[in-house]
Amino acid sequence: MTAAQPGASHPPVSTLELFLDLVFVFTVTQITSLVVHPHGAVDYLRASLVLLIVWWMYSGYIWLTNNVGTDRTAYRLLMFGGMGGFLLMALSIPHAFGGAGMVFALGYLAVTLIHAGLFKHAPNSSAQAIRGIFGYNLAAALLLLLAALLPGLALAWWGLAVGVLLLGSAVRRGHGFQLRPAHFAERHGLILIIALGESVVAIGVGAGNSAITWRLALGALLGLALSAALWWSYFSGDDERAARALERAPAETRPHLALRGFGFGHVLMIAGIIGLAAGVKLVVGHLGGAPSALTAWSLAGGVSLYLLGDVLFRQVVGIGRAPTRLVFAMLALLSAPIGLLGGGLLQLAVLVALLVGLLWLEERRDDAQPA
Repeated sequence: MTAAQPGASHPPVSTLELFLDLVFVFTVTQITSLVVHPHGAVDYLRASLVLLIVWWMYSGYIWLTNNVGTDRTAYRLLMFGGMGGFLLMALSIPHAFGGAGMVFALGYLAVTLIHAGLFKHAPNSSAQAIRGIFGYNLAAALLLLLAALLPGLALAWWGLAVGVLLLGSAVRRGHGFQLRPAHFAERHGLILIIALGESVVAIGVGAGNSAITWRLALGALLGLALSAALWWSYFSGDDERAARALERAPAETRPHLALRGFGFGHVLMIAGIIGLAAGVKLVVGHLGGAPSALTAWSLAGGVSLYLLGDVLFRQVVGIGRAPTRLVFAMLALLSAPIGLLGGGLLQLAVLVALLVGLLWLEERRDDAQPA
């Protein structure tokens, strides 16, 4: 096995990587459940901490499979072990700050150790680079164990764990790691599709066994249209442009761009999708009820946060369109008062119209530019 050279054709994403993504689907579902019926702002804080902790190690496995193949039996078995750790973490998310804290922490410790062990087999400088970040990953895992042992201070320990990981990213900045840009970009695109799938599943979960009325059908179609517009905003060619931009970046700065653009930008987009999924679920599930502040702000905040993450991603990688999308992120927040006054269906329609307008403006601008 040799390191991929820039510009070389890259192997496709393996079926084992796609299989691992199935666990992330469940993880997104579990985090969404935390914010569908929150018991105050603390539940949003908990959901944010869980997402950041899980995403750090899950994205770490994207970096791992970008450097280490999944064709050997031993590697596959270890990947299955990591998948088991992620599954235990996902199962314990609803009670991760209480009785299931130890299960979450042990699952996190397992995925951390397997990640580092496999990374040492990378056929390039990444095998040495993992030593620089492993200490931060292990420290975060130990802090989660302390949170499980001292549940009264769980939020503080979790906050420290996230702080340690952010410190590691600031100090190391991906130093020494190598990347195959096309594969790296493709993996993050697939993760976004998986997260968007949760927003579609939320439609069905919200509908439950309700009779299919015109309001339910309209709400479902508007929810799907909103997810489709978010998909279009990313997969209309910007994903490929980002891969090419990463390819053109100097080898020494490429990991830093990948960490900030793909790592931080995508976790904000995923958080936005989670908020959106919660809002769509509430709209479809309570079509006959009075307008809800929780529903209105979940929808508005979800779309706005997604676009803000998108802005960060595009700004860091250098593929443009950031100012326009920043304006529309702010406009999305203004849909919340509309939802409070007119209900969820009207707000969904407004958000769909906003995103369609954004895509239309960008397409006109691209068409106007000389070839």
